[in-house]
Amino acid sequence: MKLGLITYDYAHLKTEQLVWRYLENKLIEEIKLFALPFSPRKERNVIFEHRPNQFLATQTENLSRLDKVSFQKWDGKEILEDQCDLFIIGGAGILDVSFAKGKPIVNAHPGIIPLSRGLDSFKWAILKNDPVGNTIHLIDSEVDKGELICIKETPIFPDDNIQTLARRHYDLEIDMLSNILDFLHLKVSPDKEEKPATRRMNREDERIMLDNFENWKKRMNSKKSI
Repeated sequence: MKLGLITYDYAHLKTEQLVWRYLENKLIEEIKLFALPFSPRKERNVIFEHRPNQFLATQTENLSRLDKVSFQKWDGKEILEDQCDLFIIGGAGILDVSFAKGKPIVNAHPGIIPLSRGLDSFKWAILKNDPVGNTIHLIDSEVDKGELICIKETPIFPDDNIQTLARRHYDLEIDMLSNILDFLHLKVSPDKEEKPATRRMNREDERIMLDNFENWKKRMNSKKSI
């Protein structure tokens, strides 16, 4: 299988992590990195960073030094369907899916679709007293609404603080996307209500979310014990 990994022409931790894992998969004969232009965004003033710093990584072009890995700068418009059997979103904004010409484009969303869509899903789930989890899905023309492949709730333990839970939540996202070939054939139906897509969480809501964490954790653990 030839796998296309959509990423940024910049240092990107998630891309580096996925490449190392895909290299170990004997079913993947080639990993093609398609790197979009990237301009660092204005630094956000947040209270709690729930994801690792994605810039603490090598430049994505350097990964082409590894066996089976190639690198190509990409404008997001060039048609790529003849180059790969499957496309994975490592890092990207909203894309026009026509570039794949019907080939599957897989994304990992760090929330349970359709309950949790949009940005900062981990934080919004806690604020809204919803479960946290990750969804593997195919992307289409609508944000976080493509066909669902796999959903896993993030395990929550009684001694968790928000840092340990956020770290486990991110690790689960990487693990699910790393093992995509094991369940690419699956399809799941949503079993939760659909909620509107969220935007970046502001500091006021973030403070409320942090204050609510322990109560939310107890509520989630009590539901699992019923």
